[in-house]
Amino acid sequence: MSEGMSEGMSDGVSIDDVLAELRALRESDLPTHGGRTLAYVYDSGLAEVGELGQRAHALASSANGLDPTAFPSLLRMENDLVATAARLLGGDERTVGSVTSGGTESCMLAVLAAREGAKQRTSTPNIVLPSTAHAAFRKAAHLFGLRAVHVAVDEKTFRADPAAMAAAIDDDTVLVVASAPSYAHGVVDPIPEIAAEAARRGVRMHVDACIGGWVLPYLRRLGDEVPPFDLAVEGVTSLSVDLHKYAYCPKGASVLLHADAQLRGGHYFASADWPGYTMLNTTLQSTRSGGPLAAAWAVVRYLGDDGYLRLARDTRAAMERIKTGIADIEGLRVLGSPNATLLAVTSEDGADFDLFTVADKMARRGWYVQPQFGHGSSPVNLHLTITAANHGDEDGFLTDLADAVAAAREAGPVVVAEEMRTLIAALDPDTLTAEQFEGLLRAAGLDVAGGLPDRMAQVNALLEAAPARLRERVLLEFLGLLYRPHRG
Repeated sequence: MSEGMSEGMSDGVSIDDVLAELRALRESDLPTHGGRTLAYVYDSGLAEVGELGQRAHALASSANGLDPTAFPSLLRMENDLVATAARLLGGDERTVGSVTSGGTESCMLAVLAAREGAKQRTSTPNIVLPSTAHAAFRKAAHLFGLRAVHVAVDEKTFRADPAAMAAAIDDDTVLVVASAPSYAHGVVDPIPEIAAEAARRGVRMHVDACIGGWVLPYLRRLGDEVPPFDLAVEGVTSLSVDLHKYAYCPKGASVLLHADAQLRGGHYFASADWPGYTMLNTTLQSTRSGGPLAAAWAVVRYLGDDGYLRLARDTRAAMERIKTGIADIEGLRVLGSPNATLLAVTSEDGADFDLFTVADKMARRGWYVQPQFGHGSSPVNLHLTITAANHGDEDGFLTDLADAVAAAREAGPVVVAEEMRTLIAALDPDTLTAEQFEGLLRAAGLDVAGGLPDRMAQVNALLEAAPARLRERVLLEFLGLLYRPHRG
């Protein structure tokens, strides 16, 4: 936060000075172009795509999607995007949908619609999901009062187990979830088998294709064996796909598709019982800037089917080269057999280096790779989201990755002292005191006043040693410290 802002509202700053300050602030962020940030951002590698998105966003940013009769341009663009997504993802003339702010909102709305649709059947609804399903569904269950039933996946492939999923469905189940692909490992769940059982039991089935929905159809056209996953699969009743991922649109824009209009009604909201306008919402938001919608519409229109096929070809080439190159680096391997454009890279058993240190060493070389903690049979690993922008620089990435592994091997393992493990084991996340939290922060090297540490390996090693519930509590407390305005 700038000094002027932290001390209260200023008298105003010139446009040039404001923009210069903003550029300076952005210098500390991860790069969003160039393919060097392998999580969070999706880069087509085409400068004109980014420029078009920005210009279209500016043209419609002041329009409000709250009332489609007041801003019919937004209505037209939303219907166009839904129609395009439906054609790509197995929809038909019955398919309807909504444009949302992102994958989490799309997934939440699918859960909400399922809950509302089953109100006459159960007062204690649950959703059945594989343990690899995105945490957005846990968030939806938490906010909407459902029970999340987590089902273990295959320990080697990390794909959902259809028999185990079927066994978990009961009379209170309102929604079954599967991924295409899962974020953590990049594998597509066996959706036809799961959807068939959901249909047999009269339960809705949602496919989370947020990260893969806009690229998997093109990979199939390029000859890849992509398992069936979309609305053409019998029993699939809804599907989510993010436009700000492999449609390469500015954030945030996602599409939630429903097989028919009756399935969608549960997430619509109306309220006339107050003295103001009758509030009508199709999503969780009321006021919705037209900027993201217009930007997505413009980029999808510009790239078209041929453009997305070319981008998928580039992404596929980068994925295959990086995947093959990782196998040639001593001590590294890819988890599972990914179907899409995501890789989870772990160390071989007995490897003499630390993956968290590898992530730090890659950061020093200008690459961001995302650490993922161990969970069940999935060990600590590094997540890589491969995009079209990575094509052409695969060898540079692999050279730096090999060097980072060598540097991590030379640095030696990160060790969490036994007394620290004992302390962590004794902590209860539900009764964690401020003093205990501050002690953990100090031990982890997380001093907000002094800024974030340059090297995160020791921090991540401590977090890995903590049970998931304690890790959640500690990180939430830390997040609260980050979002505390400086008072001067």
